[in-house]
Amino acid sequence: MKGEYLIDDIIREGRHHADEVEVFYVRGSSISAEIKQSIIGAAEASREWAVAIRTIKDGRIGISSTSDPAKWRECLDAALASGRIATPQEWHGLPKPADIVSTAPSADRELVVDAGGAADLIARLLEGAAEYPVDVAGGGADLARSHLTIANSSGVLYGMERTSASVSLEAIREHSTGYEFAASPFTADIDPRSVGEQAAFLASHSVGGQEILTGRYDVVLSPIAAAQLIGTILVPALSGRNVKAGRSYLAGKLGEQCMDESLSIVDDPFARGMGSTCWDGEGVPTQQLDFVRDGELRCFAYDLKTAYRYGEDSTGSATRSGAGGAPAIGLHNLVVDGPRTRVDDERAIFVHTVVGAHTANPFSGDFSIEVSNAYWIEDGVAGDPIRTAMFAGNLFEMLRSVDGLGEDSRIVGRLILPSIRFNNQHIVGT
Repeated sequence: MKGEYLIDDIIREGRHHADEVEVFYVRGSSISAEIKQSIIGAAEASREWAVAIRTIKDGRIGISSTSDPAKWRECLDAALASGRIATPQEWHGLPKPADIVSTAPSADRELVVDAGGAADLIARLLEGAAEYPVDVAGGGADLARSHLTIANSSGVLYGMERTSASVSLEAIREHSTGYEFAASPFTADIDPRSVGEQAAFLASHSVGGQEILTGRYDVVLSPIAAAQLIGTILVPALSGRNVKAGRSYLAGKLGEQCMDESLSIVDDPFARGMGSTCWDGEGVPTQQLDFVRDGELRCFAYDLKTAYRYGEDSTGSATRSGAGGAPAIGLHNLVVDGPRTRVDDERAIFVHTVVGAHTANPFSGDFSIEVSNAYWIEDGVAGDPIRTAMFAGNLFEMLRSVDGLGEDSRIVGRLILPSIRFNNQHIVGT
């Protein structure tokens, strides 16, 4: 509770030296257990306490953070000092208190951060992996609970609980590997046994992969593979900062039919996901943002700094990379949705993950990536594995012609999405 008591002191002292002061405070606990040589390893517990202080004076923004509550004065001084050398910008004030009546599913009341809970998750991971003749190379389970508070000199004081549970497992058979994971704010949403079994299946099924000829094929991207491309290419294009700076493929396309008319892409902070929240990283109330509705591009994301600079309104899209991170434009829960169907009935190449998505061009949408744990699929049945292949294309062009969204849906980081089918895609093989 010590951090909460310090908030008033920080704001009171900061107002003597700056026009406005903001405090973002996090305290929490977590436990992490690893799998070592197919057994449960030691569990490591940790506690977190951190505060980030932001000051604004004459349009100059300074920020600093500390993990030592005894050093809050030094942290405030550092924020003021960084503000003095910052470039002044258009600024119209931190948000004032608002009546926040919405709720967001950000915390699991039943989640307990203890070694027993983590050990149980790992035991079920290993139970699932035992369904196939594989060696377990690694993995683990993490449980965390934290309390976030944001306050400012305009009277904002919001708090929220956040929990997270995650599991992962990597399996090996001969020269083939398989990796699977799951994460959610709610332990009930995670099936560790299924995660372990899927990782083992991928490793086992990938043995003896076949070569594929270069050509055009129908492709089904798993939610993971789809998220890797969407997160690297599409997400940056939705940032108002990139749009105004001319670094977004979608700049100047508001109101246009930019994607398949079956497709909707929404940032929903009230969905059951890893970024669920009623207020953003600056204390602005969040809202559902319909970036794309029925294929039409409708809006972009803004934080306060970018909105003030370009004469827009904040969309409540400020996020923080951690307790000490400065707020920046981000996403809460990006939901990809539309009519659902069986995307694996007709023969296609199923791609579980990709390698090299970070090399994609986020401005043009072009990419050339290696597929991983890929195999033929038909009538929902996994067929022959594919040894190695490259997948080249343009994501923005692909999103104009989506050939189906799967009936599945899962959380992958800050994205919630299904498998996606794209027909007639360019695959580079032998």
